This record gives sequence, C-alpha cells and structure tokens, in this order.
Amino acid sequence: MGSLSLKRLIDIVFGVAVMGTVGTLIGMIMGEGSTPLTGGLGALLGAVVGFLGGRRFLASILIGAALGGLLAWFVAGFEKISVGAGAGAAMGGFLGVQISMLLDMRAARKTSPDSISVEPHPNNNV
Repeated sequence: MGSLSLKRLIDIVFGVAVMGTVGTLIGMIMGEGSTPLTGGLGALLGAVVGFLGGRRFLASILIGAALGGLLAWFVAGFEKISVGAGAGAAMGGFLGVQISMLLDMRAARKTSPDSISVEPHPNNNV
C-alpha cells in the first residue's frame, strides 16, 4: 500500500474534524455519557468519507452545522446551539448529497454523446 497523498490526508483530517464535531454535538443532545461514543463514531465515519474524497459532502455538513447553530442561537438562545447545529448538519448532509447528485448528472449529460444533436442522413429509411 502506497503512502497517502497530502490532498487525501487533508481530506481525512477535514472529515474527522467535521464529523467528529457533529457526533459530539449529537452526543451532547443524547446525554453526556454518550458523547465520547458518538464523537468517536463520527470521527471514524469522517475519516472514511474523507478517504473516499467526499469533500463537497463534508463542506455541506459544515455549512449546515454553522447555519443551524446560528439560527438556533437567534431563535432559542445560547443553550440550544448544539441542537440547532446537529439538526443543521443533518440537513446540510442531506442537501449536499442531493446537490452533488444533480451536479454529477448535469456533468454526465454534458459529456454524453446522446446530448449532441445530429441531423439524420437523408438516405436513412428510419
């Protein structure tokens, strides 16, 4: 097995940071005893996602967590930031997957030979 490239290593660290934080936030909501378990599972999942190259997915989770935490802070107060950040991260992940899928479909459509319109040859009896 070869060594990890710097880009892949950065993606893994980014994944561990984002998903570990989200796991810790979810653990805080569930109760203090489950925080290390959920944080560890989140970090492990983040390492796998980072290794597989899910940078857009991780960025959408990070943006969702930040916006959810800010919204919860403004609406419900400082005590509910972790709840809003956890919910925002979940929504950000869901929307990130959907947007990524749509972007991939759009890119595939642009490169597909079916998207090129060709006039039929006059001698074809189709």
